[in-house]
Amino acid sequence: MKSNTWTIIKKEFARFFGDRQLLFTTVIMPGLLIYIIYSFMGTGMKKMATEGANEQVTLCVENLPESMAPLVDGVPFTVAVQQPVTQEDIDKLEDKSLNVVLMRFPEAFDEKVAAYDPQSGEFAPNIEIYYNSANNASTRVFHMLQNSLTIYEEQLSNRFDINRIESVDDQFDMANQDDVLGSVLSKLIPMLILMLLFSGVMGIAPSAIAGEKERGTIATLLVTPMKRNELALGKVVSLSGMALLSGISSFIGIVLSLPKMIQADTAGVELGLNYTGGDYAVLLITILATVLIMASVVSLFSALAKDVKNAGTMIVPFMLVVMFCGLTPMFQSSVPENLTAYMIPFYNSIQVMTSVFAHEMKWMPVVVMLVSNVVYTGIAVWVLTRMFNSEKVMFSK
Repeated sequence: MKSNTWTIIKKEFARFFGDRQLLFTTVIMPGLLIYIIYSFMGTGMKKMATEGANEQVTLCVENLPESMAPLVDGVPFTVAVQQPVTQEDIDKLEDKSLNVVLMRFPEAFDEKVAAYDPQSGEFAPNIEIYYNSANNASTRVFHMLQNSLTIYEEQLSNRFDINRIESVDDQFDMANQDDVLGSVLSKLIPMLILMLLFSGVMGIAPSAIAGEKERGTIATLLVTPMKRNELALGKVVSLSGMALLSGISSFIGIVLSLPKMIQADTAGVELGLNYTGGDYAVLLITILATVLIMASVVSLFSALAKDVKNAGTMIVPFMLVVMFCGLTPMFQSSVPENLTAYMIPFYNSIQVMTSVFAHEMKWMPVVVMLVSNVVYTGIAVWVLTRMFNSEKVMFSK
């Protein structure tokens, strides 16, 4: 019995180590991909932190007391002592492109803090800090000031307040709902759309090519008078169409579920406020261009695979790359300005969708993304045609 068990063990090990593809995808690929993805993520986070630290922010202060002077002396932003901080200055903060924070101290702040009795039941002196949470630099400075003031407040036994809310009209975060919701959606929805499109492609593409190889029906197609490039294009377009239907269905589900996701009260806020018909048109075009190239790449893997199971194994690295592209909006402060970034497949689609949801869409990146994806799809169809012409690839066992 022991000898039989050992024979089975040796047989399985011989099969495993003798299959280079299986050995690579099982042993080498997981660690390699994790190293690459985590390295890119670490680099992206470091870059975002470095860019944030070097970003120029203007802090305008009214009635800066002597006790608070050290708080703003050595900080990494420009300080402008201003008299006074007007309501007009505060209203300007609604523009999320302004890297500005406004800070107002009560007159004779130090004297009022020294004279304040926490047991009196009266309000403590209040420090007002106005910022825009849709602007990363403004938010970073606000939290920096808030944390420092909170520590100082605890040392003084809570003798002053920070952004105390006394009525429903009190507002210190000047970001409008469009910008706040757009910032949240731009980091979540593009990744969901990309993964839903990928799941749609994965559900049909392997069986359409690798499945036909496995069943032997691909031979019937190859002996017909049809040209191989017509066969390749037909496969890609049909797979893209079916995956697109799946993606659109999923996208509609996401849009309709937004009210539950963000717990909004009004229909306008629920559906994204000021997204226009042009925004949705760009999203649809981006989804179509993305699913075309996605179906093309999965078709290439399926044509190389021996069967559907083998195709699924081969597509895993591609899936991880797509997932990584979907995560990139979470590690960046804004969409890239360099048009070269919109030539990178999948990454370009994510950036265009991010710009749409963040209300920062520009037409030139959309055009570059669309042209690039169509070109890459054409190249993939040409390669797939060559693979259909190869009996070694089509009838491999």
